[in-house]
Amino acid sequence: MAVVSRLARYLKMRDFGATPEPSGAKAARARRGDYFVVHLHHASHRHFDFRLQVGDTLRSWAIPKGPSLDPATKRLAVEVEDHPLDYGRFEGTIPEGQYGAGRVWIWDKGRWTPEGDPEAALKAGRLSFILKGERLSGRWSLVRTRMSGRQPQWLLLKSRDEAAVAGDEADDTPLSKWRSARAPKRKSAPRRAAPRGRARR
Repeated sequence: MAVVSRLARYLKMRDFGATPEPSGAKAARARRGDYFVVHLHHASHRHFDFRLQVGDTLRSWAIPKGPSLDPATKRLAVEVEDHPLDYGRFEGTIPEGQYGAGRVWIWDKGRWTPEGDPEAALKAGRLSFILKGERLSGRWSLVRTRMSGRQPQWLLLKSRDEAAVAGDEADDTPLSKWRSARAPKRKSAPRRAAPRGRARR
């Protein structure tokens, strides 16, 4: 399917004279076809947008409570419109009156590896994959449900592996601040004592 047709809904929903979001008119810089990004989006309702590069677009799901590394936790993931590849680098404020008005930050990013053909798996309703992000890693699955809604309803599930974390919850810290908080603090070098004069005899 042509990129333009895949982005038709995205383009129709936005006024690019008012919003700083990328229109996709300019081709994104060459990028390997295995990119993923998670946006933290403070709109009318705070949520997370989970995006996987499939072909020339980012397939996207809105996750109200955010991804969880806990295999016991099932996260609702509502399928939304595809986004252009350069949206993977977007951070900024969508103005009032525009679709999705509010602040957008990058919450995580990295590479992903699908198990099998991702297009066929998404069409069948079950996609399993490996994430190698800064916050999210390990094996995951997206499973389409039979729940009714205006948009397809999926579940994002974490597999039991070395990356699993019991009780994990997505916090409201953008990736840049999260990195800073985890960076080891540099210790200042201890001051050398000034040499003492020789004691008098």
